[in-house]
Amino acid sequence: MHKHLFLIFSILLTILGISVFYVAGSVSANPDLQVFYYTPTAQPDGRIVYTVKEGDSCISIALLNNVSEDQLRLLNDLDGDACLFLRIGRELVLGTVEPDTGPPPEMTATPIFPSPTPFNGTADLCVLLFEDINGNTLIDDDTIELPLDGGAVSVNDRIGKVSLSEKTNNLEEICFEGLDEGEYTISVAVPSGYNPTMRNSATLKLSAGETVRIDFGAQLSSAGEAEDNPETRRSPFLGIMGGLILAVGLGFGLYAIRIQRR
Repeated sequence: MHKHLFLIFSILLTILGISVFYVAGSVSANPDLQVFYYTPTAQPDGRIVYTVKEGDSCISIALLNNVSEDQLRLLNDLDGDACLFLRIGRELVLGTVEPDTGPPPEMTATPIFPSPTPFNGTADLCVLLFEDINGNTLIDDDTIELPLDGGAVSVNDRIGKVSLSEKTNNLEEICFEGLDEGEYTISVAVPSGYNPTMRNSATLKLSAGETVRIDFGAQLSSAGEAEDNPETRRSPFLGIMGGLILAVGLGFGLYAIRIQRR
């Protein structure tokens, strides 16, 4: 009977040691995922409408479309806890503009000149670096994942004509306005003590009149947690304790095996 108790006790100690080692390890980030978002255009009646998708919340929709959460609630009668029960496919009004009444009754024909010079318009690009607390690459309302200060955003075009950079803040996204349409590369440097939860660069094409938004996430690394939060400095201690418990468990196991052989 004592032999079996020794064996069971050694197995429990071994499992406990492995569990403590696992808790002491660093946080792993989710797989690479990049999110591109194009601002909805106004409908003929002047309403700017957003269609709710899976995982959306009021704060994530407000951040994506650069509107306040209060405005979103007011325009769509989202009182109290209504934001917690958004139905996928529901259309939410983001704002209104003057409706397009169409051309005037009488129009003068414009002559077409030979070999016209093409018009290259401009577009706006907004980049958000947010603190991806749970590492799922999405801006979650329940974890209050806000813009992250201390990072840097750089924007470069394919032909080397444009090279812009800005520092991130904890208030809002970084916007680059009046960019010529074309292909651009966006790169993000995360603050010290953080790890990116998705790739930190992306290439996209801007078309005239668009406002394109792109998100990048970063998660506090185990080293950053130990530096910023005194409680996380116990991780090395947990690792040592896990090792000791594991060694004791293995010792009891060997002892139990030897007893059984006698």
